[in-house]
Amino acid sequence: YETSLQWALRHSFFTLSLLFMAILLNVYLFCIVPWGLFPPQDNGLLVGGVLGTQDISFQSMTGKIKQYVEIVKSDPAVDHVIGFTGGNSATDSGNVFASLKPLSVRKVGADAVINRLRQKLARIPGATLIMQPGQDLRAGGRQSNAQYQYVVYSDSLSDLVKWGPTLQAAMKKVHGLTDVNSDQRNNGLESMLTYDRATAMRLGISAESIDNTLYSAFGQSLASTMYTELNQYYVVMEVATNFWQTPEGLKSIYLQSANGGEVPLQAVTKLKTDTAAIAVNHTLQFPSVTISFNLAPGVALGDALNNVTEMEQRLRLPSTLHTSFGGTAQVFKDSMSGELFLLITALGAVYIVLGILYESYIHPITILSTLPSAGIGAVLALMLFHLDMTIIALIGVILLIGIVKKNGILMVDFAIEAERRDHMKPADAIYQACVLRFRPILMTTMAAIFGALPLVFGKGTGWELRRPLGVSIVGGLMFSQLLTLYTTPVVYLYFDRLGIWWRERRGKPALAAPDAPPAPA
Repeated sequence: YETSLQWALRHSFFTLSLLFMAILLNVYLFCIVPWGLFPPQDNGLLVGGVLGTQDISFQSMTGKIKQYVEIVKSDPAVDHVIGFTGGNSATDSGNVFASLKPLSVRKVGADAVINRLRQKLARIPGATLIMQPGQDLRAGGRQSNAQYQYVVYSDSLSDLVKWGPTLQAAMKKVHGLTDVNSDQRNNGLESMLTYDRATAMRLGISAESIDNTLYSAFGQSLASTMYTELNQYYVVMEVATNFWQTPEGLKSIYLQSANGGEVPLQAVTKLKTDTAAIAVNHTLQFPSVTISFNLAPGVALGDALNNVTEMEQRLRLPSTLHTSFGGTAQVFKDSMSGELFLLITALGAVYIVLGILYESYIHPITILSTLPSAGIGAVLALMLFHLDMTIIALIGVILLIGIVKKNGILMVDFAIEAERRDHMKPADAIYQACVLRFRPILMTTMAAIFGALPLVFGKGTGWELRRPLGVSIVGGLMFSQLLTLYTTPVVYLYFDRLGIWWRERRGKPALAAPDAPPAPA
């Protein structure tokens, strides 16, 4: 180290050029690195949402759910599966939950299992099952069948009816998006019965009789209650299940006339079938459509959102439509606007503390010059491991600010003390500081690296969430350790020369060294 340090001090301009190149490379890498919110996890749980055709019945949806459960259960990586429809969900939707076997048994990740199941699940007509891995950390309160949301809202419902399907079709063509689906449900079937009042009165059939007959057939009217010692059972009257499937079942309904005879329902009514909205969702009190999507393997969230924004600009939506990202995607957009401010604030706080400590405006800059190399190491390590720059990785970068600057503190603090106490020249003082502090610097750096290695290579449920933290710390420490041992002393000397030049320009004499202490007897 002494030999290489002497070479670096003799070629100080070249060494300083490496620092400026590191700063530029640091900016470039932070611009090209893929950005995300949270690392996708594999915690052994798959969550799926089922979307059926909007005219599907409860019984048909139940049959689809059973088929999906059997397909998912047949995968060798799946341990248990449960599926249901109804409840708080509409009759055209349902949910499927699957727990996976331990990673040591299945040998493949949750994303690989989903990709393997996707082709099998697509073979069932009349419904779609969209699955995604369960996550320990979720952001945003908007729920959908996929992980990320794109919201379109307007004060005109007709604009949403026109542009909702257009946007969904365009997003299916966007690179990096999969499982694109929408919550727009405006194609449900609606049957209107108009009865002939004159004909019904002539046959002795009242409107109340028609209403009661239809409710008894399709409304599950309560006929009686059976009581036992421990429980009670409700007797519900309804038509057979096969009459529920289509409006054609109305042709088999008969009414009782005044003379006790049976009259077909279609004899006194006319049936008209049309489409109607099953539900109209709202955002900010405006009618809205939420298009949700998942990411294709290897695609970063930031790149996918940029592709969606470009798609929106190409479509040239009318001014009456307003778009925004929702849920997790919106949290990511908001966090991106604040991350740069967070880094600047952290650096400003460190500069103030170091300035108070050394009573200098210059020495804190010398110490902070160790940080660009740490940023390069962190980003290169993330790219090497094919990881995105997420909030977890950014936490590691912020931790590096505190860990890496200790290299500069150990050198600068020793050099300042050597100048004041031993009356050394700045070049001799910083050289001695680097040599004598080399072992403590190396020791603390290696201790931090070995402490973070379990985060990099550790396994277990949800380990993907912790891995970017360890990768960014280890990569930043290794690269900064290699570079700052040479750039920090050079920066120290250049700032010393800058101080001498500034004092000479202002006509002030150079700072005199304090008197030497008396020689010991």
